[in-house]
Amino acid sequence: MKTLQLSGITASHAGTPVLHGIDLTVPSGTTTAVLGPSGCGKTTLLRVVAGFLRPDAGQVRLGDDVVAGPGAWVAPERRGFGYVAQEGNLFPHLDVAANIAYGLPRRERRARARVAELLELVGLPGDFASRRPDQLSGGQQQRVALARALARRPRIVLLDEPFSALDPELRVATRDAVATALAHEQATVVLVTHDQAEALSFADQVAIMHEGRFTQVGAPAEVYRAPSDRRSAVSLGEACFLAGQLRDGAVTCALGTLPVASARGTGACEVLIRPEQLRLDETGAAGPGGALAEVTRCAFYGHDALVELRLDDASGASTLLSARTFGGRTPSVGSRVRVSVEGEPHLIRVDGDLVGA
Repeated sequence: MKTLQLSGITASHAGTPVLHGIDLTVPSGTTTAVLGPSGCGKTTLLRVVAGFLRPDAGQVRLGDDVVAGPGAWVAPERRGFGYVAQEGNLFPHLDVAANIAYGLPRRERRARARVAELLELVGLPGDFASRRPDQLSGGQQQRVALARALARRPRIVLLDEPFSALDPELRVATRDAVATALAHEQATVVLVTHDQAEALSFADQVAIMHEGRFTQVGAPAEVYRAPSDRRSAVSLGEACFLAGQLRDGAVTCALGTLPVASARGTGACEVLIRPEQLRLDETGAAGPGGALAEVTRCAFYGHDALVELRLDDASGASTLLSARTFGGRTPSVGSRVRVSVEGEPHLIRVDGDLVGA
């Protein structure tokens, strides 16, 4: 497998600029998830990498080979990439074995050894080889599509929202099976998705895209805990934002004075706290640290719950927060609780400047 590198990629669709100076490195044998809302340019980027669309400017490099760039162009079928679309796009008139073997040298198609190996790899029984696509569930079809993409041992595997059409339980099972197969093949992978949980759990690296630009690229834990701006923070999950004042390594906000050892500077700031960092004391008793709040809504999910709170700060202003709590014990709507913070908050801005900008 080889490293994929994009440098200064710009691209348009029907004359409208879509990508604006994209830089990205996907190290050999790793998975990068490109995460962003619909229409931000994710699929256009994948089409550029696959060779279905010529970039207006910039370079696509695979190892030492330039496959797209000034004076260079390698056709899609010669790039050695595997591609799995959202719908799977299996050939309806062919059985599973023929779908997987499509594109293999004739000798390997006849031997069927590679087909059997790939069915096992993606977690499907060997007798599925004789089934037709309309006899498979959506998750099974996506596994066959992945097997077909891996059949020729591609240098890069491109996944275009391959799990989005599946129901939640099937999505997780299929995603896990696909991840295991890709790891076994030591594939270099680019996944396009708008699902934050999918990006964080599936990838070694997450690239957050907005309006044709990357706002942040990094390891999943890094981008989740320390997003570069509000949009990146919200892209990765629920977020609570509070106004604060930073001084001497601590920030004062509606939830009290909180230590922020990693922060630098002094002045007005924007504080990010994730819902799972909030701890609720249901006695609502007065005490040091934290603040009192009223429970306005509770959404129960079984394993956990999202509790919406109205926080009254010292000035009498009303602030809304969301806390994620253990589902086996949730406060009742209308009750008063004491809210405190576990761990450090993250500062988005200090005196109007983006932290880390």
